[in-house]
Amino acid sequence: MEKKANNLLRILKISLFILLSVVVLFASYLYVNQAPDKSVAELSKRWAAEPSQFMQIAGMNIHFRDEGPKSDEDPIVLIHGTSASLHTWDGWVDQLKTQRRVIRFDLPAFGLTGPDPKNNYTIEHYAEVVIAVLDKLKVKKSVLAGNSLGGYIAWATAVLYPERVSQIILVDASGYPFKSESLPLAFKLSKNPITSRLLKNVLPKSLVKKSVENVYGNPDLVTSELVDRYYDLTLREGNRNALKERFKQTVPGDLAKKISTINVPTLIIWGRKDKLIPIKLAMKFKKDIINSQLVVFDDLGHVPHEENPQATVLVVKQFLQDNKSQ
Repeated sequence: MEKKANNLLRILKISLFILLSVVVLFASYLYVNQAPDKSVAELSKRWAAEPSQFMQIAGMNIHFRDEGPKSDEDPIVLIHGTSASLHTWDGWVDQLKTQRRVIRFDLPAFGLTGPDPKNNYTIEHYAEVVIAVLDKLKVKKSVLAGNSLGGYIAWATAVLYPERVSQIILVDASGYPFKSESLPLAFKLSKNPITSRLLKNVLPKSLVKKSVENVYGNPDLVTSELVDRYYDLTLREGNRNALKERFKQTVPGDLAKKISTINVPTLIIWGRKDKLIPIKLAMKFKKDIINSQLVVFDDLGHVPHEENPQATVLVVKQFLQDNKSQ
């Protein structure tokens, strides 16, 4: 009996030791990966060099860039996706700005723009922000191009404000209900109420790296500088909590029923290796938008414009050339 009790006591001691070790390791992990918010002033030194500017809209200081000939009366407006920033379009802009005016900005909740003061991340509000930016820059009509969430915003703006949109370019766009093959780990943790609290002050750079690799067709193309950008701009004060709210509020809804009302020339670009938004949605966009064409890149993932800007922008240039008189 005494031997049995001693064995039980030994098992309890070992279990307690293991539990304490796990707690210590977890606490150490959290300590090592502490990542407090960073101010816009601090981040701007690296991520808001010329030609970056800021404009006041609806209580937000919107970070934007306006490049190319200002005489272009039908500029191209580039709208990034969730957790990205205007920098995701660098490759396209380099190729487009020599002949076209190109406008891009950080959406509310992301980049250097940061949270909406009214905590409003509905698709309708995002469309309102697009129009407000265009109004501020005195742009009456434009070509709207967007990736993922940005694609959702682009087509939603065309539905809600058709008179302001001349053409649309959808890059692995969202807006229809869908089920992901694989969700970036950072997105999963942000959607969970418990882990999202931990991420408020903790952010392992390895987590960001894995999440970016998840949306690339070829993860080997993800560079340390690219990871630094996504990591730094996630730390912009207020962005992590805003991301949680974005996931709650910007979801596919009834507006998708009006996609078929879009009648402007539309280019749909998709990466076949997109594990976030399945390619069957590309087919649905092609079917529902009567004046549309679809181009699929077999080796690219969810952000084809960023992964291979040289190849994807050629398709964009051809589309713009073919529809320049419309």
